[in-house]
Amino acid sequence: MAAMYGSSCEVAGDLISAARGETEADLLLQGADVINVLSGRVRRSDLAIHRGFVVGSDCSSAACVLDLDGCLLAPGFVDSHIHLESAMVTPYQYARAVVPCGTTAVVADPHELANVLGVAGVRNLLDLSQDVPLNVFAMAPSCVPATDMETSGAQLGASQISLLLDDPRVLGLGEMMNFPGVLRRDPAVLEKIGMAAARGKPVDGHCPGLSGRDLAAYISAGIMSDHECTSLAEAEEKLSSGMHIMIREGSAAKNLDDLIGLVNPHNASRIMFCSDDRHPRDILEQGHIDSMVRRAIASGLDLVTAVQIASLNPARYFGIARIGALAPGFRADLLVLDDPDRLRVEKVFFGGSLVAVEGAAKFDLPMAKEDKPIQPSSMRVAALSPSSFDIQARGRVARVIGIVPGQITTRSLCLPVTSQNGLVVSDLGADLLKLAVVERHQASGRVGLGLVQGFGISSGALASSVAHDSHNIVVAGADSQDMLCAVQAVVNMGGGLVAVRGGKVLASLSLPIAGLLSDRPLSDVAAGIDKVVEAAQSLGSGLENPFMTLSFLALPVIPELKLTDRGLVDVVAFRPVSLFLEDGID
Repeated sequence: MAAMYGSSCEVAGDLISAARGETEADLLLQGADVINVLSGRVRRSDLAIHRGFVVGSDCSSAACVLDLDGCLLAPGFVDSHIHLESAMVTPYQYARAVVPCGTTAVVADPHELANVLGVAGVRNLLDLSQDVPLNVFAMAPSCVPATDMETSGAQLGASQISLLLDDPRVLGLGEMMNFPGVLRRDPAVLEKIGMAAARGKPVDGHCPGLSGRDLAAYISAGIMSDHECTSLAEAEEKLSSGMHIMIREGSAAKNLDDLIGLVNPHNASRIMFCSDDRHPRDILEQGHIDSMVRRAIASGLDLVTAVQIASLNPARYFGIARIGALAPGFRADLLVLDDPDRLRVEKVFFGGSLVAVEGAAKFDLPMAKEDKPIQPSSMRVAALSPSSFDIQARGRVARVIGIVPGQITTRSLCLPVTSQNGLVVSDLGADLLKLAVVERHQASGRVGLGLVQGFGISSGALASSVAHDSHNIVVAGADSQDMLCAVQAVVNMGGGLVAVRGGKVLASLSLPIAGLLSDRPLSDVAAGIDKVVEAAQSLGSGLENPFMTLSFLALPVIPELKLTDRGLVDVVAFRPVSLFLEDGID
């Protein structure tokens, strides 16, 4: 990550000399068609680079000359909103995957790490990015924890948010998911928004489906962008109301095709691209922001506008100095594209240094900067036994989480349960499994118990320390013994994903950094995910990715019924509910 806030007097003097032709430039890129997102034109031009910055097109002498006749030059792409944790790798390994795709800057909202490690997790992410040829910026996570109906590893209140916002690498306040809190004028929520505004930093939004007066009220609080639009009408209302729109194309939420028609010459400057949550296999096979640029152009958007949306617009929105364009004084973070039709990224320069060629990274991490977890372990789990997963049969009809294939939403079902010796047992004929969420941050011993329908497994258990948003350990299984085995395997790995049958681990993926990330290459993580998914499917699951489904069953802000370490949550009513209808606890 480079320092992005100006240059020293010495560097400025050298740039002036090189721009005036008084000293030799470091590099001359010769004969390419330069995409100028400032003028809106593409024209044949040379590009002179010195000490990592563009110094003009008129160069009398350069130490190195590269002939790019027939190629295009574009500014490096910027992902305006990502959760790097979705890629399950460290910033270095992430950079090795996305930089060859042309991404030279990302704005991360690390609320997953923050839920586990707090301020230290955010700072660790930024520190691990320091010597990586990818500008990794962060937004201060605004909703940690997401609710008070679960146990997270940390809380970010006003004092913690203030500390983060004072860091120049933290560009603003992350997505304000708690839009009900904004509308209720919650003092703690408004204080966080006010702290960002006082520093002149943007506040990102998250308000799916919000419209009319409520949308106006939400924006009036000072919230400036949204990446949750799923329809053209929603995006048009939010854009017309003053928001910047981030068009998202992730692994689960794919909105580009529905929203690209929003762009016109009058509003293009207020639109950006983002990946939000893109998983390892999708990055490897589909690419990153480059794939969005190509698809936007294929949908009829002109080349310059598509590149502007992917580069200059996010730099301006976030106030990132000297990136996003190819002009004197801008950093030489740039792409060599093969031709206007294919737009394949041939070369990537970061600060004037060649860092990727033909889809392959050409950089390594210095040995002194090896990826390290912020602490030895984030697994603090009290002693467990098979009885920890026993459900006392307190009634004949229970609330059951119903999986909706391909969605992170669930249904709230009421179904009869089967019991033996006073304990509820999984009913495999009805595809009804036991579900548990084990608290892993404070060793409290809390285990939330419930039932889930839709996994399809006929034996064994699946467990994961990736369990949005508080990332306790979530486990679904046919019997208590295998559920215990699966949880213990996750704890022993320091976090990860595991499939178990008959007390034996069939497949696992270790995620030892905060229980969320691996220090292995993205390709290794993708292969590991493939293996645990195959193991889950060998147990009978017909879901495309059972672990992704499992990871969202503990998220109590997505309807309808979810389970946390503190018990079942009716998300629609936003309150805890009992497992059995006969309990009379509701």
